[in-house]
Amino acid sequence: MRRFLRPGHDPVRERLKRDLFQFNKTVEHGFPHQPSALGYSPFLRLMAIGTRSGAIKLYGAPGVEFMGLHEENNTVMQIHFIPDQCQLVTLLDDNSLHLWSLKQHSGASELREEHRFTLKGPPGSPPSATQITAVLPHSSREVLYLGTESGNIFVVELPSFRVLEDRTITSEAALQRVPEDYCNRRSCELVEALREHPKNPDQILIGYSRGLIVLWDLQNSKVTHHFLGSQQLENLYWQRDGSKFISCHYDGSYTQWPVSSDNRQPEPLENLVPYGPFPCKAISRIYWQTTKNGLPYIIFQGGMPRASYGDRHSISVVHGSQQTAFDFTSRVIDFFIIFSSEPTAEFDDPSAMVVLAEEELVVIDLKTAGWPAVHPPYLASLHCSAITCSHHVSNIPLKLWERIISAGSKQNIHYSNMPWPIDGGTNIAPDPPQRDLLLTGHEDGTVRFWDASGVCLHLLYKLSTVRVFLTDADPNDNMNTLGEDEWPPLRKVGTFDPYSDDPRLGIQKIYLCKYSGYLAVAGTAGQVLVMELNDEDAEHVVDHAEADLLQDQEGYRWKGHEKLKTRDGPVRFEAGFQPFVLVQCQPPAVVTSLALHSEWKLVAFGTSHGFGLFDHQQKRLVFVKCTLHPSDQLALEGPLSRVKSLKKSLRQSFRRIRRSRVSSRKRRGGSGNASEVQEANAKFDQDALQEMELAPVQRKIEARSAEDSFTGFVRTLYFADTFLRDSSRHCPSLWAGTNGGTVYAFCLRVPPAERRMDEPVRAEQAKEIQLMHRAPVVGILVLDGRSTPLPEPLEVAHDLSKSPDMQGSHQLLVVSEEQFKVFTLPKVSSKLKLKLTALEGCRVRKVTVANFGSCKTDDYSENDLAVLTNLGDIQIISLPFLKLQIRYPCIRKEDVSGIASCVFTKYGQGFYLISPSEFERFSLSTKWLVEPRCIVDMPEVTSNNHVHSKSGMENAARKSSSGDYGEDDRKSERLMEHALLNDEKVLKEIQSTLEGGR
Repeated sequence: MRRFLRPGHDPVRERLKRDLFQFNKTVEHGFPHQPSALGYSPFLRLMAIGTRSGAIKLYGAPGVEFMGLHEENNTVMQIHFIPDQCQLVTLLDDNSLHLWSLKQHSGASELREEHRFTLKGPPGSPPSATQITAVLPHSSREVLYLGTESGNIFVVELPSFRVLEDRTITSEAALQRVPEDYCNRRSCELVEALREHPKNPDQILIGYSRGLIVLWDLQNSKVTHHFLGSQQLENLYWQRDGSKFISCHYDGSYTQWPVSSDNRQPEPLENLVPYGPFPCKAISRIYWQTTKNGLPYIIFQGGMPRASYGDRHSISVVHGSQQTAFDFTSRVIDFFIIFSSEPTAEFDDPSAMVVLAEEELVVIDLKTAGWPAVHPPYLASLHCSAITCSHHVSNIPLKLWERIISAGSKQNIHYSNMPWPIDGGTNIAPDPPQRDLLLTGHEDGTVRFWDASGVCLHLLYKLSTVRVFLTDADPNDNMNTLGEDEWPPLRKVGTFDPYSDDPRLGIQKIYLCKYSGYLAVAGTAGQVLVMELNDEDAEHVVDHAEADLLQDQEGYRWKGHEKLKTRDGPVRFEAGFQPFVLVQCQPPAVVTSLALHSEWKLVAFGTSHGFGLFDHQQKRLVFVKCTLHPSDQLALEGPLSRVKSLKKSLRQSFRRIRRSRVSSRKRRGGSGNASEVQEANAKFDQDALQEMELAPVQRKIEARSAEDSFTGFVRTLYFADTFLRDSSRHCPSLWAGTNGGTVYAFCLRVPPAERRMDEPVRAEQAKEIQLMHRAPVVGILVLDGRSTPLPEPLEVAHDLSKSPDMQGSHQLLVVSEEQFKVFTLPKVSSKLKLKLTALEGCRVRKVTVANFGSCKTDDYSENDLAVLTNLGDIQIISLPFLKLQIRYPCIRKEDVSGIASCVFTKYGQGFYLISPSEFERFSLSTKWLVEPRCIVDMPEVTSNNHVHSKSGMENAARKSSSGDYGEDDRKSERLMEHALLNDEKVLKEIQSTLEGGR
């Protein structure tokens, strides 16, 4: 029977693969791309954000997150929570309404779309007749009021979305008994705002865009009061007791209106232009919040003088004599105030202002003097400066973790200590099993340290490399300093700042040793900084060294940017990672690879010109190696130069086509007549050109010319203690792989610890391997005698890894873009190889060793290669036999930036950018999975909006036995019964009880 089995098919291995590997996209970290709408439920204490791509995201307490996606992918225009329900309604820009519910499933809550609806007018009516402009969910939880462009207000039933035509409020009905001269002067226009009376649910306030405001009686279907505004209306807000409301207008003014019980024509109590008398921008939203001390908070968006501050995105807070105009760095989408929502409370007593700007979320503490910002536990603005690289470190030791947090807390002293105010729901996910760091490098020369252990990506600490260099901006400049008489009283808030003082500051490579606390950071202008962690502020001189990678070769001239100028003398650094040495590559090209060995105190760096090794203990350059090929002219132009030769790239493309065509002719053997061959060639040319346009990477594995540009580009660097010269003695070594398929190996002589400062580190080239197909080398790995990857530096010393097997023979794995190849050491003879599928144009983009544990038993785990290709799929390949285990589609192949940004973790997870501001997290492991798991409990609600206690069922039982049962009680019982019958857990318990009874 063996010969009938498929080659390589092993049932035991297949079962084991199911226990080890599983692909899941688990959570999105960061700030939603292009937010468009904001909603908040005081009842659930949940916030909702909608985006232009049709996504809707709910956030509560840290770890409580939900996401939904509209099928239409249209822009979310408005979000409204149904009062006292686990439901919300979204309005899209295609005029469709969608009802979403939080339902419990398998012990956790899920966000599901229940219904969708599009309001339709009578046949022949214009689209504006039903174009929704305002939505009001009524407190009865039974209907929605929909204001439209035509001025009519439609009423739809919940949850069915059935239109109740007999309850439509027409603009004609609203205009009854309005003075004729006012009617002649202006028509109603569209409905701008709908607000329910806070004390009387039978009355709603309707605001029309031209300034008319009416109070509508729902019971009698008539207008009780007209408020004749003279300016274009933007929004309305009721005061808590319902005796007054406030309207805000296009001319930058707001007006207070009294609501009396008699039928007299109301006159405005106050009309104010806060930043007048000059023309001002519109006030688009306003809040009037009452307090115990009698002084209200007046909070409004906009209203700035047009001429001087028309480009500012501001929200002003006025409380007695205090007034601040918070100035945001991006456009304000919407905002809300968190205040006392208890129906019995007499005052609003606002505690926080939550502002959704286009590029970040800002929360202001209104309880603390000075109104400081609150540090958000999630929705971090990852792209406050554009992300240029990322680096993940798993299982951080507790001591290093605490030191990083301590350094970060000293930076956050200006933030409020207020607990996070949006705290709805309960996080029921298990605690993270370890502490993980995600480090992101940014265009402005900063490195941010994120807590990536759980669902919330939380900023721990920010490191800036700018102080080492002389730039145009003074780091001591304070953007928020204001004179005492400054007017308007603007104050910058938020962290989003996309503008870099100098693009050369950009961080390109990061390497952190979690055991020693050493950090190496490399940048765009060839700068390599080595840092160590210091718990206190310090002032010291940063040592400098230059590494001339061209080694004075003649005929080469750098055409790119200059190196950064450094500061002379001592530099003051904050507590945290502080640089103690700077290595400057010459020419100052982008650093393309970086490796740090903290046990040997060595750092290796590579650019498009070569690579070098630096001893950061003796602060001495060990050696440099130039990898330039005579034809590598593009390597001398630099990343900021735009002088790339179009002619050369076209010539290379057509040369490839010609080569492929010649080889295909040879395969055909020259059969057929000349016209057929000519026609076939013409068709081939056309197909090849189309292929070139769609996917220029698609080609077969074939030997590349050494003349191809950037062959000297150093792609990877790797330290290893292995057998390089002979099989009897192992020694430290440095390996480098280039874009031209060359691997260099250097033997290193590192003096013992007692003589480390007295004797120099010596290096000697021992091997040079040239891959036949000349594909770029993207990874190098040495396997010990047990075929296990060598441990990280200091990992064995900290008893976190077994000592490598130095008895058996070692193996070298070289990963190029097109194949995996295993060589024996020290002879470097080919042992095994795996080619990727050439016909699909598949190339390796990222590769790392990941440890996969079984979800069935703690006793088994294995090391495999996790590989990301240019097609966006992830392949898991076994070690050391290079067998493809499984393949998962992960990223769209068109998403080049997403593929380039991907970073794998040591335990089979990964991150990649789905937008400039968001990381998608995924897992390849069945054991290591970080995903939101949370629950939102729905408190029972009576008709007067009070929350029931757990004894509600007991009270119902008592009333039933006594016969004291009203209509409200029956309705409440039906609601409770409906909730119970929809709870899957309850139903299962009932079923098991019945089965037990049988």
